[in-house]
Amino acid sequence: MDSQLTTFDTQLFSQIDKAWTLFIDRDGVINHEKKADYIRNWDEFKFYDGVLEAMKIINEKFGVIVMVTNQKGVGKGLMTVSDLDNIHENMLNSVVNNNGRVDKIYYCSDLEDTSPNRKPNAGMAFQAKNDFPTIDFNKSFMVGNKLSDMNFGRNAGVKTVFVATTNPETPFPHPSIDVRFADLLEFAKAL
Repeated sequence: MDSQLTTFDTQLFSQIDKAWTLFIDRDGVINHEKKADYIRNWDEFKFYDGVLEAMKIINEKFGVIVMVTNQKGVGKGLMTVSDLDNIHENMLNSVVNNNGRVDKIYYCSDLEDTSPNRKPNAGMAFQAKNDFPTIDFNKSFMVGNKLSDMNFGRNAGVKTVFVATTNPETPFPHPSIDVRFADLLEFAKAL
């Protein structure tokens, strides 16, 4: 087990109810990512073991679940918005068929790191807050596999959960990471 839950973490997790929001990254958290490349179609999309079970648990705990994902492959012309929509439609069908849910997916295809919507910038969090006014950033988590996800969380003012699926060498403790787990299922089980 990769996590090292403190008493504070355990107390915090025990407070989670439907008033809480989960922001979640996609590549490297939900599905295997391609190093230095992009998931360009549904045939390349492979769920991590345990993710569908994790999403069922998360569905039972959080009131709002939103996915926030950088998708430069669209901006680079390596895939179309239609390709991305097809990936997300199939992914959501699989999640729903396993008693999970994602309320909305936000993606940023911008190429410039200065884009307000490109993680680590918090634009997608503010879009979600606009669409779901009940979101309280003080009662929210961001789950991701990169420091850019953690910094997105910090920039939005939410608690951060690092999953070490693709970047296990990332040091912990780390100022941008509140709690660390091996993968999404380990996080879900800790809830």
